[in-house]
Amino acid sequence: MGRRSPNQRVIITKKYKAMFGKELTSKFESELSGHFYECMLALCRSPSELDAIELRKAMRGTDKEIREAYTRLYKGRSLEKDLKDETSGYFKRILVALVQGDRDESQNVDECRARRDAEELYKAGEQRWGTDESKFIQIICHRSYAHLRSVFQHYSTLGRRDIESALKSEMSGDLLRAMLTVVKCVINKQKYFAERLKASMKGAGTADSTLIRIVVGRSGIDMGRIKKEFISLTGKSLESWIADDTSGDYRRILLKLVSE
Repeated sequence: MGRRSPNQRVIITKKYKAMFGKELTSKFESELSGHFYECMLALCRSPSELDAIELRKAMRGTDKEIREAYTRLYKGRSLEKDLKDETSGYFKRILVALVQGDRDESQNVDECRARRDAEELYKAGEQRWGTDESKFIQIICHRSYAHLRSVFQHYSTLGRRDIESALKSEMSGDLLRAMLTVVKCVINKQKYFAERLKASMKGAGTADSTLIRIVVGRSGIDMGRIKKEFISLTGKSLESWIADDTSGDYRRILLKLVSE
C-alpha cells in the first residue's frame, strides 16, 4: 500500500472486498495494532474520505467531493447541516461559506479589483474600531486563490501589517484559526502542511493523528513539494524527523509514503 497512489489504494481496497467478501480494514483490525494500524486504515480511504472523517471529528472542511464523501460515510448526513448544528457565530459562518463551494475558480486576476478588495479588508479591520468579520468572510471565502494572493500583496502596502498579522490582531479563537488556515493555504499550501508536520513532531510526544493524516493524505499528490518546504523550515529532511520520532512498522510505512 505504501508504494501505491491514492487512487490505486482505493482500487485495491474495492478489489479485496469483491474477491473475499469482506473489507480490507477488517483484515487489518484482526492482525495490526497501534499507530501502524491507524495508518493502514487511513490508506484504505480516498483523500476526500479522509477529509470527511476528520470533519466528523473536528467539524472543518471545504469542497464538493468532501461533502459527498461525508454524506456517503455517515449515512446521508448533511455536512452543512451538521456544521450549523455544532458550531456558532462567525466560526459557523466561515465554515458554512467554505463547504458551500462558491469560491471563484478563475486563474485570471484583475489587479484593480484585487486592490479594492485589499482596501475593503483594511477598512473592515485595521482602519476601524472593532472588526467587520462578515467582510473578511465574504472576500476570503469566495474569491479565487489567484485573486486572493494579489489581494494579500496589496494589503501589505496599505498598513503596518501583512494579512496574517492583521488577522491575529483583529480576531481570536476558532475564527482566527479558521481564517489563518485558509490564508496560509492560499499563500502556500505546501508550506502550511510542512508547518503542521513540524508541529506534530515537535517537543515531547507525537501528534500521530495529524502526522498520519497529512502523510497519507498528501502522498502521491504534493509530498515532494511539502518535503522541500519542510527542509526550508527546519533545516532537516522530513524523513529524518519521522525516523527520530517513530519506530517499527509504523516508521517504515510513513517513510515509504514520503519517499516519492
